[in-house]
Amino acid sequence: MVSSTEIDSSLLSDGFTIVPRLDMPSTYKDHQYHGSSGQWNDDLARSSTLYVGNLSFYTTEEQIYEVFSKAGEIKRIIMGLSRATKTPCGFCFVEYYTHADALNCMKYVNGTKLDDRIVRTDLDPGFKEGRQFGRGRSGGQVRDEYRQEYDEGRGGWGHMRSKQEDGGEMAQDGGF
Repeated sequence: MVSSTEIDSSLLSDGFTIVPRLDMPSTYKDHQYHGSSGQWNDDLARSSTLYVGNLSFYTTEEQIYEVFSKAGEIKRIIMGLSRATKTPCGFCFVEYYTHADALNCMKYVNGTKLDDRIVRTDLDPGFKEGRQFGRGRSGGQVRDEYRQEYDEGRGGWGHMRSKQEDGGEMAQDGGF
């Protein structure tokens, strides 16, 4: 029988593990990034900025600071805003002073709950002015354009479903 010590040392020597690393960025690449894939990877390897998604529209900067400062010293928080209404739309950027703190945040905060929502974090190559605005046609996030379920924390119905609901109410009201 093999002892757990022998298994652990063999895993370390081969560099193989069955447990995925929690501080690895996703394979997502921002389609508006200007640069090669190599530059993208280099920027992520040095980045101290995180993209934070799946936030409630009602989550405050103070709440984000309280949770995310547990992973390291925060340089600044940039709240994601609807381009149309200039109100929060469910994402933000958190800049740390060091790359190590950003990785710690990915390890310890990603997948936890904030305002009853599971928070997603990912390394970002760095905030640039203008990225704080949603890219959806309605001004918010693209994912909220097509959402079919009602989500109170993200403003109710998705944009397209909201139009359907409004149209249905008008048709019902017009019949009376």
